[in-house]
Amino acid sequence: MNRSTRTELRSLTTALRAALTAATEDRIFYDLAGIARRYADLVAELPGVEVRFAMKACPVDEVLAELATLGAGFDAASPNEITQALRTGVPVSRVHYGNTVKSDQGIAEAYRLGIRDFATDSLSDITAIAEHAPGSRVFCRLATSGEGALWGLSRKFGCSAADAVRVLTAAREAGLTPAGLSVHVGSQQLTSKAWVAAFELLGDVLAELGQHGIRLDHINLGGGLPALGYVDRHGTALDPPLDEIFPVLREGIDQLRQLHGGELDFLLEPGRHLVADQGAIRAHVYRLTSRQQPDGERQYWLYLSCGKFNGLYEMDQVQYRLVFPTHPDPEYVPAVVAGPTCDSDDTFPHGQTTGRIPVPRALASGDPVWILSSGAYAVSYLTQGFNGFAPLPYTVLPG
Repeated sequence: MNRSTRTELRSLTTALRAALTAATEDRIFYDLAGIARRYADLVAELPGVEVRFAMKACPVDEVLAELATLGAGFDAASPNEITQALRTGVPVSRVHYGNTVKSDQGIAEAYRLGIRDFATDSLSDITAIAEHAPGSRVFCRLATSGEGALWGLSRKFGCSAADAVRVLTAAREAGLTPAGLSVHVGSQQLTSKAWVAAFELLGDVLAELGQHGIRLDHINLGGGLPALGYVDRHGTALDPPLDEIFPVLREGIDQLRQLHGGELDFLLEPGRHLVADQGAIRAHVYRLTSRQQPDGERQYWLYLSCGKFNGLYEMDQVQYRLVFPTHPDPEYVPAVVAGPTCDSDDTFPHGQTTGRIPVPRALASGDPVWILSSGAYAVSYLTQGFNGFAPLPYTVLPG
């Protein structure tokens, strides 16, 4: 067995490896015990910080129930997500409406369900919350650059520091409670510098709000904590610097509390950090082909049963680790890896033909393929059957 395969297999939990080995059909598996361990590690690194799991990363009832039992709350982005969160039995006070994009109907329905904490980033949203969720608490999302993240999230959400002061001042005047600020440094953030910049921004806005007589009670640090098991387009581990990120978070929290001169609670909205590495897909080979390209080059293509539209939507940015369990000591060829659909975007990395991944030359149709660290967004992004390819079923392994 080659060194790369041994490394990839060591990254699997015992439960996931056993389930993948036994599987005879395509399926995604989640390891509840692994999720619980990752959650325990997180709260140990950031004591006193409340975790609100970003539901969009893994809207699987069993996963949500496990996290609720462990003490997590939920970051919900719609009334449907709020309803699903409440089915876990979590107190409604541990659920917030974290989406700044909301309709009047969505606000009213969330309020009816008991939600009293709403994210916002605009004056028009404040007007709607005041009308449809009177007396609620609002926290204003600040825009960040998103630099250093695989997904920057820097345009659709968040406002400037000056706008945040205007928004929270307007909230107070509208009878709402200006309760907090939030940031998001970008999904799969791979630098600690992004967090340093976020804390500097939060400190500046806290000070300015103080000049307007507004004292907040919490800071929401959003998502961004990375998964650990992705690789780059050359197959090299991305190696997120958690040993740098967590000290920066602890120091930033302490500094903001000192600046605030009193009680200031902190929330975190991890998603993929908790679930990505605790999920794995059993897929299979459709075909390994070799075709001459228009430029005359002969190129290998590996077509898999799972791709962008039935479990691997994030393959435009993420290179997943692939394991070929029936080929432990293969001769490799460089191949473009693609999903099964009739869509040119169903190819990774990033829908391009320039990236090549080493795959066993002897692969045959039907051979199993294990796709590791695929537990984040695999279920939530599934289509209802693009090109007739069914969504992956899933199995949750008991904790």
